[in-house]
Amino acid sequence: MSDLDTDTGPRKVIVLTGASRGIGHATVKRFSASGWRVITCSRFAFSDKCPWPSGPEDHIQLDLSDADNLGAAVEDIRRRLEAEGSKLNALVNNAAISPKNESGERLDSLNTPMDLWRDVFQVNFFAPIMLARGLFHELKAAGGSIVNVTSIAGLRVHPFAGTAYATSKAALASLTREMAADFGPHGVRVNAIAPGEIDTSILSPGTENMIQDIPLRRLGRPEEVAETIHFLCTSPSSYVTGAEIHINGGQHV
Repeated sequence: MSDLDTDTGPRKVIVLTGASRGIGHATVKRFSASGWRVITCSRFAFSDKCPWPSGPEDHIQLDLSDADNLGAAVEDIRRRLEAEGSKLNALVNNAAISPKNESGERLDSLNTPMDLWRDVFQVNFFAPIMLARGLFHELKAAGGSIVNVTSIAGLRVHPFAGTAYATSKAALASLTREMAADFGPHGVRVNAIAPGEIDTSILSPGTENMIQDIPLRRLGRPEEVAETIHFLCTSPSSYVTGAEIHINGGQHV
């Protein structure tokens, strides 16, 4: 879908973490095609493989595992918005990490080093609330929307997702409900999406063997996830908050 959003008013603005590939990349393209200004955040520098308007100018290289770096990025975003008199219509917390062992296998609750637990929770759990709180006034001014990206791994033990990743996503789902209750009176909606097996370049080997356990018998596409994120950030979902939408072809049933 490439038509412009029908919502009237000034150009809308979204801040998106984890924008460099997969679901994040598809989300940038979806919002950019609808006329939004997209401020991307990623631990990687802007890539010339990302052909959207003002991409390099609106990209912030950000290490979410570094709380000080995150705080500086929040101030950078606020300055950029203030300079153009913009509000913040959407914040999408998509970035996440899921460390593996030296053989590329999942780390379980017995063998995950404690320093990795802390890193995973900083990126996957603490960074979303730090960004939401840091950009609260800009979101409130726009009556904006926050979308946290959780995972099917937060609902059940997953063959590839490690324990720290899975529990961080379960915690983020719970945080989404709490945030919806706290931010709602200020006019800010907070929802989550929980993707399942999505066909991206970072799929674990063996994922194709899981297709027979998915009712729709196929992997999801990044564009399908991006469409749901777009829905949650625009007026058709104006009375939706505190929800977690499963995008997994029925894998959770």
